[in-house]
Amino acid sequence: MRFISTKVHGILDYLMGALLMATPWLLGFDDNTLITWIPVILGGSTVFYSLFTNYEPGLIKLLPMPLHLIIDFLSGLLLATSPWLFDFADQLYLPHLVLGLTEIVVTLFSHTVSANEKLKDYPVSAARARTKARVVRKSPWVTKAPRVHG
Repeated sequence: MRFISTKVHGILDYLMGALLMATPWLLGFDDNTLITWIPVILGGSTVFYSLFTNYEPGLIKLLPMPLHLIIDFLSGLLLATSPWLFDFADQLYLPHLVLGLTEIVVTLFSHTVSANEKLKDYPVSAARARTKARVVRKSPWVTKAPRVHG
């Protein structure tokens, strides 16, 4: 069940990206090793590809939302498993694990199509016909709605 809109997902992307970049300094593990740089790099890349995603908060709408969600999922998976993949779990693992799993969960519950894309897929001719019929019926000067051909 997907209940997180693409607009909310986008806002969360930018917040998560900023949080990931700041976490090493906020939590005091800024020792200039992989422990520090993995969340910083993943946070920066999240902000970067979010700018190019085809959803409401995206600036240059090139990256389709389903591909964005795949990247988010893989990024979260890498972040969550990085303490064991890069062998620093004995020093620190909880921030990486929690933020990575959070990213995965948000991805799994996010819509795959933005509201803009839903409108774009709606047949234009049907939308025009309905709009025209509504305008004609609401007119106080027309007592009978004309037939719409075609």
